[in-house]
Amino acid sequence: MPRSTQGRVRSFALVGALVAGVGLAGTAGTAAAAEDTVAKPAVVGATAAVNWGTCSSDTLAGVPADQVKFYSCARYRVPIDHDNASLGTIDIALLKRAARTPDKRVGSLFLNPGGPGGSGLRMPISGQYYFQPQVLDRFDLVGFDPRGVGQSNPLRCFTTQEDADEVFGAQIPVPLSRAEISGTLASYRDYGRFCKNNAGSLLNHMSTKDVVRDLDTLRAAVGDQKLTFVGFSYGTLIGSTYTSMFPKQSRAIVIDGNVDPALRTSDGVQYDRERAQGFEISLDGFLKRCDQVGAKCAFSDGTPRAKFDELREYLRKQPITIPGGGTVDINSFTGGVSSVLYSPGAFPGLAEDLQALYNVLHPAGAQAQTLQAKQLKVLTGGKQGLADQNPDSPYTSDDSYFAVNCSDKPFKIKQEQVPDIAAKWERESRTFGRYQAFADTAGCPVWPAKKPDVYRGPWRAKTDVPVVVVSNFYDPATQYRFGQRMAAELGNSRLLSVDAFGHCILGDALGVDKAVADYLTDLKVPANGQVFQPNVQPFETS
Repeated sequence: MPRSTQGRVRSFALVGALVAGVGLAGTAGTAAAAEDTVAKPAVVGATAAVNWGTCSSDTLAGVPADQVKFYSCARYRVPIDHDNASLGTIDIALLKRAARTPDKRVGSLFLNPGGPGGSGLRMPISGQYYFQPQVLDRFDLVGFDPRGVGQSNPLRCFTTQEDADEVFGAQIPVPLSRAEISGTLASYRDYGRFCKNNAGSLLNHMSTKDVVRDLDTLRAAVGDQKLTFVGFSYGTLIGSTYTSMFPKQSRAIVIDGNVDPALRTSDGVQYDRERAQGFEISLDGFLKRCDQVGAKCAFSDGTPRAKFDELREYLRKQPITIPGGGTVDINSFTGGVSSVLYSPGAFPGLAEDLQALYNVLHPAGAQAQTLQAKQLKVLTGGKQGLADQNPDSPYTSDDSYFAVNCSDKPFKIKQEQVPDIAAKWERESRTFGRYQAFADTAGCPVWPAKKPDVYRGPWRAKTDVPVVVVSNFYDPATQYRFGQRMAAELGNSRLLSVDAFGHCILGDALGVDKAVADYLTDLKVPANGQVFQPNVQPFETS
C-alpha cells in the first residue's frame, strides 16, 4: 500500500486503517429502498448508467468549500455472483471528482489503494498528492469500495465487537511458546467458524476475479469504452487480472507496488514466504543506509545490523521496560518495525526508538539520564487493552482482508503444519519469517469459503498499450523481484524501477509522476528499463 517519503500518512497505508468507515448519503439499506422512488437510470449500451448525486458531509470531510462542486457520489448495484443472479445483489459505493477542464476530458480514472480490503472511496480527494495537475484536469477520478469493503456491503464475520475482540485478542503476532502457538492457531479456527456462521453468501464471492467483473461493469456504467486504472499494492492484482481477462477493454493501466500474480494465485505458502523475505531485504537496506549516513541516523553509532539483531534476540526472551513507563515486547517491536518500513519519512523516528531501546540494555552516564524522559516515536509500548464497556456493541469493521486473500491464494497445507513452516521461515528471515507465517498463512487453511471462482491465468494477454509497472528496489511488502516478475508475466508491459524505500512511490518520485501523467493522458509509453530516484531519500530533508 502506498507510502510517503515526506511523512504524509495516506489513509490506505496501514492495514489497521483499511476498515475505517466513510459516510455516504444514506446507508446501503436506505439507498436500496430509495431506488424505487427515483427516475430509472439511463442505459449505456446494455449497462445501466451510474446515477451520480450529492455526497454526505462525512464523505467530503476535509474538502474545501470551493471544491465541493467537483464531487458527486453514487451506489451501483452488481450481482453477488455474476453467473448466478439468484444469489441477489450488493451495492458498490462510488465517489467521483470531476475533471477540472471538462472540454479536454479523456474519461474516468478508476483507483484502488490495495489491502486487500482497502477503502478506495475517498481516493479522489487525495488525488492531488500522487497525480500531476494534467491528470486532475483531464480525468474524472473515480474511487470505490470493492465488494465486501467499507461502504460496499461490508463482509462481516462477527455480530458484536466483543466476539471480534475475543478472537483477535488471542492472536499473537510472533508466538514463541507452545501455548502462544496453539492459542493463535485456535483463534484462527474460531475466526473461520464465525465467518461461516455470519458472513453469508458473499463469503464465496470475494475473489479478485469477482472484483474485476464489478470493475468492468462500472467502466461501462460510466460510459468508458476502455478502462483507465491506477492500482497500488494488492490493487496491482486487480489491474493485472483485468488486463488478462479484458485486454481489449484496457486503455491505460498503471500498477505500483506489484504482487507476483502467477505465484500469488498458484502457491499461497511460497508467496507468503517470499513476502517475508521482502521485508528482510527492506530492513537490511534501512540498517545499511543508517550506517552510511552517520550522524543523521540516531542508530548509526557502532554497527546498526549487530545492534538490531541484539535487540531482537533479547526481546525474544523478555520485554524491554522503558524508564518512565511502558514496555516493548517482540510483538510490538516486530509489528512496529514492519509498519515503519512502509514509510521512509518515519525512518529517523525508528532509528531514535531503536537507539533508545539499545540504551536501556547498555546504559552509560548521561545517556541513561536523557533516557528518563524519552518517549518512543514509532514503536508502541505493549498491548492495548480490549475495551468491554458496552456489552453486545455492534461490530462495524469488515473481514475482507482474509476473505480476498484466502480466496485468491491457494494453501495446500493443513493448519497443523504452520508451526514447522514458521520455524523454517524464521531461519532464513529471522525478523519477519515467523511473523508472516502467523499473520497470513495460519488463517487461510481453515477459512470456510467453498470453491471461490478465482482467475489463475494465463497472464500474457496482449493489451493494445503496454501496462506500466512501477516497483521500488526496497519495497517491503511487495519486493522488487515481484515487480520484475509482474512485468515479465504480462503480455505487454513497461517496468519503471525506482531506487527507493517504502511501499509504492507515485506522488513521491517526480520523474515517475511525469511519465505516468503523459501515459495516462496521451498514451505516451515510457521507455522500458528506466531507473528513477525518489524526491527525498531516507534521512534527508526536502
